Amino acid sequence: MSVAPWPRLGWRNLDRNPKRTVLTALGMAVGFFACVFIVGWSQGITNELVESATSLVNGQIEIHDEGFRPDRSLYDTIGGREGTDVEALLKVIDADPSVVAAAPRVYAGGLISSGNSTLAGMFMGIDLARELDLTRFLDQLVEGRLPIAGQNEILVGKEMARQLSAGLDDELVVVGSGADGSMANDLYTLVGVFRTGLPDLDAAFVVMPIDVLQTLVVLPANRIHEIVVSTIDPFVAEATAARLVDVLPSAAFALEVIPWMALNPALAEYVATADAMYGIILAIVFGIAIFGVANSMLMATFERRREFAVMLALGATPRAVWAVVLSEALAIGVVSLVLGAVVTLPLMVWFHNAPPDMSWLYNDLTLSGALLRPSLRVEYDVPFWIATAVALLVTVLLAGLYPAIRAGRTPPADTLSGL
Repeated sequence: MSVAPWPRLGWRNLDRNPKRTVLTALGMAVGFFACVFIVGWSQGITNELVESATSLVNGQIEIHDEGFRPDRSLYDTIGGREGTDVEALLKVIDADPSVVAAAPRVYAGGLISSGNSTLAGMFMGIDLARELDLTRFLDQLVEGRLPIAGQNEILVGKEMARQLSAGLDDELVVVGSGADGSMANDLYTLVGVFRTGLPDLDAAFVVMPIDVLQTLVVLPANRIHEIVVSTIDPFVAEATAARLVDVLPSAAFALEVIPWMALNPALAEYVATADAMYGIILAIVFGIAIFGVANSMLMATFERRREFAVMLALGATPRAVWAVVLSEALAIGVVSLVLGAVVTLPLMVWFHNAPPDMSWLYNDLTLSGALLRPSLRVEYDVPFWIATAVALLVTVLLAGLYPAIRAGRTPPADTLSGL
């Protein structure tokens, strides 16, 4: 069975004008690099935003009483006034294969005072062991240590400590309302200061052991406001939440299982918009590149019009001429793809594993409630790489289509006679 000679001819034709071939291939290679790197960098920023928004304090999923949001009332605990078996709930949640950690929380509002300074604050009671597996805001304290369960010890944000003029081991007065209608107040020792980089949190949040806050606001141990969940990947939170809805005992009491996409719709919309932009970037880059390739192919076919006239005069069909030209275009595309991959892949590995940190230039930025510490980190997206490679090859074929048709219409007699 004979093999068509057109691919071989296409490769040989690359040597006719090496400079033009190299410049055309380099142009397409730069287009490949631009698409892959720009999209990888955009995905790096997006993933950093999502990771920060969901792992710094909030988590990827929140589970709470149906009436808890948006008022976040002290009385709207999971299971209502009867409470719930917290350990049983945590056991069910931990059993999900996508769940990395889950932690119960209790919230209360009130006042915190130091000397002559008084501020309004949001008190958050946490299970210290579970919280450290879930979030990052307590990983590195600005100063001090973590509080001890059962002790009247608290942490405050750096900005709150500044406004209160409070230092380590100072006694702070906390005043709030108890769940039984009483006035809740007590003295607490400041043992640590944290900094999240989010001004609202650093100026308003007071953190203490969950049992200590429950004692302050007169809530029994089985009454909590929410369980926060982290998953192996923020983008599986929606599917994980759907599974948890099916396994949690919601028949006994109304529960809401909300992924971060619903908790932070602005961030979710940003992510969706960024994803939609990737195809537009691809179309723009290769849409521009197609004209350069088409111009190069037109010049190449014009210089070889006598060759095509001889082929047609000897009985070759216009389709055979088209095949020669398109084979050359495809060969240029393959060379471009190889050059692009050789340049792009090492840089992708470098910028993924050791990205330059730009936080020294921008400090802490916030977007949609998420902390962003800018870096040039790029993310791997193999499906997009494949799509870009296919787009490159399609581009060169489309660019070669018009020159191929013109070459196939070369009039043999007029061309060979010099007219």
